[in-house]
Amino acid sequence: MAKSLRSKWKRKMRAEKRKKNAPRELNRLKSILRVDGDALMKDVEEIATVVAPKRCQEKMECEKVPSGADDEKDDMKMETEIKRNRKTLLDQHGQYPVWMNQRQRKRLKAKREKKRGKSRAKAAKGLAW
Repeated sequence: MAKSLRSKWKRKMRAEKRKKNAPRELNRLKSILRVDGDALMKDVEEIATVVAPKRCQEKMECEKVPSGADDEKDDMKMETEIKRNRKTLLDQHGQYPVWMNQRQRKRLKAKREKKRGKSRAKAAKGLAW
């Protein structure tokens, strides 16, 4: 039943909020338990899962990688940059962005076809006899 766009968006945003607030909640929980004193931190780890923010994970990965491995990493790096036309919003494969809905795509396509039709004027049909 919950398949409307609104509910999907709300579910997505709740998940984002959970990711963002997870480290803060864990710190809060730990500080409360430190005040209490009798609870063990191992119990906290069983209760709460730690989700580190992406920025922190990237920093930790950068610190772990030795300087000689950077050259190899640069060689193995894939080109993930999408080349997109700003006017038509099409990428190099003729695909629209993920966020664009079907109605907008249809409008832009019609606009493109109309423009293309003007440049290719059809020859006037003459009488067959």
